[in-house]
Amino acid sequence: MTKKTKTTEETIKVSGENLLKTVKGLIAQGNVRHITIKDKDGKTIIEFPLTIGVVGAVFLPVLAAVGAVAALIGECTISVDRIKE
Repeated sequence: MTKKTKTTEETIKVSGENLLKTVKGLIAQGNVRHITIKDKDGKTIIEFPLTIGVVGAVFLPVLAAVGAVAALIGECTISVDRIKE
């Protein structure tokens, strides 16, 4: 029998210059399961799952991609799926 994990969704609006800092902060919180970054028109730019217990060098390519996105867009929305405890 598998245990179902409940999640909640949160939406955060940020400017491109704060995007990388915000994503790093979300990753550090540890209860984030999935992140989707959308432009101001609602078009998905990048999305990635976060596996519990995976840290460090595994996220470097993801953070590099987020940094590149941040340089290209002005305002965006981050959708965050959090593990509900």
